[in-house]
Amino acid sequence: MNERQQLITMLTGVQSSKRSYYTELKKMVGELKKKNMQLEIINDITKSFNINMSMDEMLKNTFDKLKEIFPLARISLSLYEQEQLILTNVYPTHALYFPIGFALPKERSLYWKAIQSLEKIFYEVKKEPVFIETSVYEALGIQSVLLIPLMRKTQVIGVLSIGSKEVVAYDEADLSFFQQFGDQLAVCIENARLYNEVLTSKKEWEETFRAVSEMIFVVDLDGNILRYNDAVKTFFSDVQQTNIYELLELEPSENPIIENIETKKPVHRHLRIQQRVCELHSYPVWNEQQKMYAVIMYINDITEKLQIEAQLVQSGKLAAIGEMAAGIAHELNNPLTAILGNAQLLLRSMKDERSYKLLSDIYSCGKRCKTIIQNLLTFSRQDEYMFAECSINEAVEQVLGLIGDQIQKQNITIQKQLDDSLELIEGNIQQIGQIILNFLINAKDALEEIEDEKKTITIETKLVTEAEKRWVILSVKDNGKGISEQHLQEIFHPFFTTKRPGKGTGLGLSVSLGIAQAHGGTIEVSSELGKGSEFRLKLPAKEERGG
Repeated sequence: MNERQQLITMLTGVQSSKRSYYTELKKMVGELKKKNMQLEIINDITKSFNINMSMDEMLKNTFDKLKEIFPLARISLSLYEQEQLILTNVYPTHALYFPIGFALPKERSLYWKAIQSLEKIFYEVKKEPVFIETSVYEALGIQSVLLIPLMRKTQVIGVLSIGSKEVVAYDEADLSFFQQFGDQLAVCIENARLYNEVLTSKKEWEETFRAVSEMIFVVDLDGNILRYNDAVKTFFSDVQQTNIYELLELEPSENPIIENIETKKPVHRHLRIQQRVCELHSYPVWNEQQKMYAVIMYINDITEKLQIEAQLVQSGKLAAIGEMAAGIAHELNNPLTAILGNAQLLLRSMKDERSYKLLSDIYSCGKRCKTIIQNLLTFSRQDEYMFAECSINEAVEQVLGLIGDQIQKQNITIQKQLDDSLELIEGNIQQIGQIILNFLINAKDALEEIEDEKKTITIETKLVTEAEKRWVILSVKDNGKGISEQHLQEIFHPFFTTKRPGKGTGLGLSVSLGIAQAHGGTIEVSSELGKGSEFRLKLPAKEERGG
């Protein structure tokens, strides 16, 4: 006889006289309500428990619904991690006894007994045996506890504790429900743990991706930008283009993706982006079927690095010149001393005017040779690059002693307008000499290509005050071919040159600017096509020291 027939018999048969129709109906409605609530709880824990809902919220929602069908007073969750049983959640919060994060000891522990037996345990607090949790329950007024081990596949992940302030008589259907509830809760906890692991890994990867100081692009095979890091937004003030070729202004011949597709290997090259020298690495990205579907582009701005390397190369060259000059000076100083000494002796006793003039020429040329060697040694000395008080006027004279005659032999007039009262600066005279030498060589080269008979280079030094700060200014001005406005924006970039092939390396001004900045100054330039250029070295005057 099925349940429905039994109900009909009880309501209409012999037993109807013993049982009230309304009593039985009320009982059935209560049972149905209880089953519906149980189904709702299982459904809610499956549907509502997500990464945005905390375990405390989930326990509260579950507790509120369970309380409608069971006389509950407390619900707690302890998770098994690294061979420890840790109390992680309790609701209501005023039912907390041990602090959250408390590791339950194994000896005489009811919770550990549930973990080790992997069976549900119903415990009446006032009966034997006594566990370490017993005093907790007594303090909270709990009289009975149902412990449900939480299993994920064959592994235990924790234990759920359901406490009541009365001794609850759970039937088989109730225990079956709690087992289903525990199983579903275990699945949700494990899924949340795995999701959090993925989320944490994703977050760590994204933070690393954003934190890399070099530019990184993820680009599809058509050049569409899929993703980029924060360094890209720093380099490009406004990233509007969605295609890598438009953003980097790449020519078809510079397309690294085509080479990636053809060679199936990483591509490396240098390119110029926004007047900066950059190093590009392009790496193929493969899917599980070993099919290339995208590339990762790693771009590093190496402009400063090249400038430093250029300075090191230049310093190395000058060091070599210094060594060579020292050897030359050693070999030439002795014969020059003899020539100059003997010429002086002969000049004292020479009466013949023609012979006297010849000896005077010998003495003058010998003296000039000695001055040139001395200037070369002074200019090329690279031992220490220590900063000290020095004079820009002195640096100008040293450089002119090296190349002044060469410039004048090309029908170029050098006009000097040096301020004799110019203040000293704190710097290195050899490095400043490099800047002046570069200015003069550039001016000479600019004048070579014009036919004007009045080729002039003007060297001027002066002191100016700007914003209550004093600056020593060195200006080298020529009336040569000038520089176009377009090229004027690029002349300080490494390896950029307007000179014909083989005539310049494009490093001189880049290195000079680095030296000026190391001295706390800068280089300014103004130019007009067909009229000439002016380069200005601006350095801070030496600060006056108090007495």
